[in-house]
Amino acid sequence: MKLVPYSVAVMVKDRERAARWYREKLGLKLLLRGEHFTVVGRKNGLAIHLCQYSDFGGKPEPGNSGILFWTGRSLAKTYRALVKRGVKFPVPPKKEAWGSYARFVDPDGNEFWIMPRD
Repeated sequence: MKLVPYSVAVMVKDRERAARWYREKLGLKLLLRGEHFTVVGRKNGLAIHLCQYSDFGGKPEPGNSGILFWTGRSLAKTYRALVKRGVKFPVPPKKEAWGSYARFVDPDGNEFWIMPRD
């Protein structure tokens, strides 16, 4: 079975500012600039559509996005590397009975999960 890359939309105040943050802080690449969205991600992998909420007549909905990033390195190493880049973590690495995770936020308050792959 071949899995296809996935794409998610995240509402932001300013999609160009958000795209810069995702590139600088998370190391994602600019994939596409559309009329109403900017896409960052990795070729043949994750794609995040940054949608400027004012273009859609909406308002920001900061909080838990439900989006999960897997890390191939240890969670602690990934956490330290992202903190060094200025990424904010409302929930630093935490171990639960079901596994370890941390949660970080983008400049618009969208919250993302990060977990070790294994």
